[in-house]
This record gives sequence, C-alpha cells and structure tokens, in this order.
Amino acid sequence: MDFGKEQLLETIAHVAPNPYVQVLLIILLFAALAKIVDLILLRFIRRWFEKTKFTLDDQILDIFHAPVFVSIFLVGLALATERLSLPSTVRSVTLGGLQTVGILLWAVALSRFLQLLLGVVSRDQRRFPLIQERTLPLFSNLFIILVVALAAYFIFLAWRIDVTAWMASAGILGLAISFAAKDTLANLFSGVFIVADAPYKLGDFIVLDSGERGEVTHIGIRSTRLLTRDDVEITVPNSIMGNAKITNEAGGPYEKYRIRIKVGVAYGSDIDKVHETLLAVAKDCAEVCAEPAPRVRFRAFGDSSLDHELLCWVQKPVQRGRVSHLLYTEVYKRFLAEGVEIPFPQRDVHVRSVSGTPNGADSTKT
Repeated sequence: MDFGKEQLLETIAHVAPNPYVQVLLIILLFAALAKIVDLILLRFIRRWFEKTKFTLDDQILDIFHAPVFVSIFLVGLALATERLSLPSTVRSVTLGGLQTVGILLWAVALSRFLQLLLGVVSRDQRRFPLIQERTLPLFSNLFIILVVALAAYFIFLAWRIDVTAWMASAGILGLAISFAAKDTLANLFSGVFIVADAPYKLGDFIVLDSGERGEVTHIGIRSTRLLTRDDVEITVPNSIMGNAKITNEAGGPYEKYRIRIKVGVAYGSDIDKVHETLLAVAKDCAEVCAEPAPRVRFRAFGDSSLDHELLCWVQKPVQRGRVSHLLYTEVYKRFLAEGVEIPFPQRDVHVRSVSGTPNGADSTKT
C-alpha cells in the first residue's frame, strides 16, 4: 500500500512540480474517485439490491455508502497534507484530526449496523432465543459500549497516545467494580440465562420452592415480578430465580391446567351412579374444557369413605380456584338430589358401668 502511495505521489510530482498544484491535484483526484465510487454504489449496486426481496441489503448500503465516500476524500486530504512542508506539530494535528473524523464516522456507521443486525436477529426467536424484545436494550448498550471503546482506542493511536497505562487502569477499575457490584452482576447474568433457557415466560403461573405462586408480569435483567391472586406483587432477584426450583403451571404442550376435585362417598353407595353424577357435573360446567375430556378415578378405600377424584381441565391456571369452587358446590347439590351420602368422621362413645361404683359413675370411653 505504501508502494502504491509513493508511485501515485511521484506521478503527480512529474505532472506538476509545484507542491501546491500537487496538493490541488490530489484533492481533486480523490474527490473524483469518491464521487465515482458513490455513483457506483447508488446507481448500480442499489438498483441490483432493489431487485431482491430483502430490505436488509438496502439498509446496509444506506448505512455505509456515506462513510465510504467521506473516507476516500479524507485519504486524499491526508496525502495532500503530507505533500506540504508543514511544521511537524501542525502536520501531526492535521493528520490526527482527519483520522479522528474518519474513526468517528465509521464508529457511528458500525453502531447503526449493529442495531440493525440486532433488530433482525431478535425476530428469529427459534434460532436466537437469547435476543428478544425485552433484552434488546441490554445488547444494544453493550454493543454501543464496545464500539465507543474501540473508537477511543483507535483515536488514541491516531494521536500517538500510549494506551498501555489507560488499559491497565481500566482493568483495575473493572476488577474493583466487579467486586463492588457482584450481586448486581449475578442478577444480570442470571437474567440473561433465564431469557435464554426460558423456564417461564410472561403470563405464566409459577410456584417457587418457597411457596409463592403468581403470574409472571415482568422479566427484567435484575429481577422477576410475580402478581399473586391477592393482587400483591412479589419481586424476586434473578440470582434467586436462577437457583430456585420452579413449577411452571402453564408449561408443557399447552397452557391448560388440570384440577382435582376430591370426593368421598359412603360405603354401600352405587359407585356407577357416583361416576355418572361427577362426569355430568363436569360436562355441565361451561369453564371445564371438553378436550381433554373429564374423567373420574376411584382412588382408595378410605377409613369411612370410598375416595374418588374428578379430574378435569381449565383453559388457564388462574381459573383453578373459581372453577374448583363451582364444581365442589355443584357436586354437593347433585349428591343431595341423587341421595348419595357424603360421609364424615364419626366416633361412637360407649358407657360401661364398673361394679363397686355407685350409680355407675365410673365409665370408660373408646
């Protein structure tokens, strides 16, 4: 590249021995070259991109065609500066300023390109589950910080500033910050892993191993929020959520939730009639799903009852309490109407007289 630059400068020197004329020729030459490249990008490549079905290529061209045009012109200005017999300080400041302008221009273009790329990637949840709408600000800020850091590094090099001491200071500062904010960083990384692993999502009903149950209303980088059935919001740090045992009632192949209505009937009852009555109660309830169909299971011979369960499904876990109330109420009414006895624990008390005790005052209860 240096050889090509020297050849170009020697050719211009042969054409115009005057250094000021050489500077003018270099500026005009690179201005014309920048314009030619700009016309090629806008007229030919853009027309070819417009024929495709994708809009991403047009957006990329819009981002980078201006930096390409300006960079070519800046190279010409830098070569022109080198042809002038300027004092070393003025020459260094001029070249440093031109390089700074080019670095900032490409930093802005790179930032815009990364934002565009994030937007495209976030729409493909199957291949990139980590990048979602709620995590876009996090990744966007991380990319901006990265671009700013790279731009600052190259600007330091352009101005011939030693970056070794700066990098060492940044490393020490980062280590100190990491120790001071270890809990915050733990929540941050746990939030990213929760989004990637997706053990739950917004709207799911989850139960924590500590007993809290509620609907997930917010999944942030620092914490997860649950809204209980008492309309009480619980905020749980993501570091705790990442290590907790979580029961997702809305997980599985669909969001439906199965409720269990436990019923005991007296010994001697017509269990076929009991089964028919329970199924009829479930089918008559509008909020019970037809698929999967309700079913009845004879579970055990209890101490004083024949234990049954009515198993049926509701559309969402939030309906569990209300539908259970409706079913229990209707089962009790139907059993009364059908003459099915619901037993309850009873205790028989036997009084026994003991000889020698006046009027049989001493007694034993069993």
